[in-house]
Amino acid sequence: MRLAWTLLLAAVASFFAGLAATPLFDLDEGAFTAATLEMFARGDFLATYLNGVPRYDKPILSYWLQALSAAAFGFNELALRLPSALAGLVWTALAYRFARRLYDPETALIAAVLTATTVGVNFIARAATADALLNACLAGALFAQFLWLRQGQPRHLYWAWAAMALGFLTKGPVALALPLLTAFLYLASHKDWRRLVDLIANKRAWLIFGAIALPWYVAVTLVKGPGFIEGFFLKHNVGRFAGAMEGHRGSVFYYLPVLLLLTLPYTGLLLLIGKRWREHWRDDFGRYALILFFLVFVLISAAATKLPHYLLYGLSPLLILLALELKNARSRWLLLPALVLFVALYFLPDLLASQQDRLNPYYLSLLDDIANHFGVYYRGYFAAVAGITLVFMLWTRAALVLRLLVVGLAASYGLGLVLLPAVGHLLQDPIKEAGLLARHLEVPVVMSGINNPSFSVYAGRVVERRAPLPGEAVFTDTRHLAQLPPYELIYIRKDIALVRLLK
Repeated sequence: MRLAWTLLLAAVASFFAGLAATPLFDLDEGAFTAATLEMFARGDFLATYLNGVPRYDKPILSYWLQALSAAAFGFNELALRLPSALAGLVWTALAYRFARRLYDPETALIAAVLTATTVGVNFIARAATADALLNACLAGALFAQFLWLRQGQPRHLYWAWAAMALGFLTKGPVALALPLLTAFLYLASHKDWRRLVDLIANKRAWLIFGAIALPWYVAVTLVKGPGFIEGFFLKHNVGRFAGAMEGHRGSVFYYLPVLLLLTLPYTGLLLLIGKRWREHWRDDFGRYALILFFLVFVLISAAATKLPHYLLYGLSPLLILLALELKNARSRWLLLPALVLFVALYFLPDLLASQQDRLNPYYLSLLDDIANHFGVYYRGYFAAVAGITLVFMLWTRAALVLRLLVVGLAASYGLGLVLLPAVGHLLQDPIKEAGLLARHLEVPVVMSGINNPSFSVYAGRVVERRAPLPGEAVFTDTRHLAQLPPYELIYIRKDIALVRLLK
C-alpha cells in the first residue's frame, strides 16, 4: 500500500513537471493566455478580448483562474498553466474518492494513478486552456450524479449540479448536456422515469446551478450587449456541430485512432472492456460509464468540427473501468502499446525530418535545427524507457499492475520533461524570442500576415492584427517582408521576423 501511495504522489506531481520548460503553443494556448493578458491591459475582467477585438469562444472561469495565477506568480508559462495542472489534480482526486466509495482502497489507488498518467489526461492538464478544468467539472458532475442515482442522497445531486454549473461557466452547455443526457439514457435503460423527473425537476438543484452559472452570463450581456451570447451559443456551439471551424474536420472514423492514442499506455485494457462488455453492462456503474462514452463518441463523430480532446469528455468513468480491468489483468502483452509508444517517440525526429519535402516553407524552416532539440537527452530517455518496458514484458515476477503503472509514470514524465519541451522549442522559440524583444520597444507593435497569439503574451502588450502604419513595429513571417514599405530589421530567425517600419 505504501508503494501504491508513492506511485500516486509521483503521478500527480507529473502534472507540474515541466510546466515552465515549454514555450506556449499556438494557437490554443496562445489565444487563451493572450486574452488573459488583455484583461489586465484593458482593466476589464468581465469579458475577454484577443488582439483588441472581442473573443466569444469560451465563458470566463478559466480566464479568471489564469488571471489569479498570473497575479500571484507573474505572467509566465508556469503561472498560466498552473490552473490546468491543479484541475488535473482535482480530476485525479475525484477518481480516487469515487472509486474508494464504490469499490475498495486498492481499486481507488489504481484508478487515480491510471487517470493521472493516461496520456490524454496528462497532456490536457498541462495546457493553458479551459479543457482540464471542464473535464474536472464533468468528472465531479458525473461521479456525484451516479452516487445520487445509486444511493438517492440529495447532497450528491446538489454537488452534481454545482459541478455542472462550474463547467457551464468554463465551456458552456456541454457541461450540462452530457451528464443529463447520460442520466436520461441510463434511467431509460432501467425504465426508471420517476428518477428522471426527480433529477430535472429539483428546484434546489436548479437554484444552485443558477446561483453559480448565471450571474456572469447576465452581467456580460447587460454590460457588453448580446454579442457574447450570440457569438458563443450560436457560432461556437451550434456552429461547431453544423460546420467545421478553423479547418478542424475529419471523417466519422476520426476518433477511433484518437481513442487509442489518448488512452496510452493503457490502450490494451480497452480490448478487455470490449471482451467483457456484457458483464460491464449488467453492472450499474459499468452501464453508466459505457452509456456516457458511446454518447460522447457518437455526438462528436457526428459533429463537423473535430478535435482530439473532445473525446476526453467521455473518458472519466471509463478510466475507472480500465482500473478494474488492470486490477485483475495478467497478460504481459498489455505492455506492448507502451513499448510501441516509446519506440515511436524515439524515431519521431526521423519521421519529422522525412516529411520536409511535403511541408510548406514556414514549417520547413522550423525544422532547420531539429537536431538541436531532439538530441542525446531526448533519444536517451525514450531508448531507456523502451528498454525498461521490454524488460517488464519479459520479467514477470512483479505484479502486472505495478509494472504497467510504472510505465505510465515514465510516459507522463517523458511527456512533460522531454517530448513537449523538444517540440515546443522547435516550433515556438522564434516567436518567444521575438516577443521578448518586442516587450522593450517604445513603439506600437502589430501582427500582420501571421497568427501567433503567444507573441502578445511574451511581448506583454496588446498586439492588434492589422495592416501596419509607418513607425510601428511589425511581427510577421519572412514571406510578407517584400510586401512591407521600407523597414529596419529587429529580429529574424527561421521564417519569423520582427521589423520597424521607417517613417
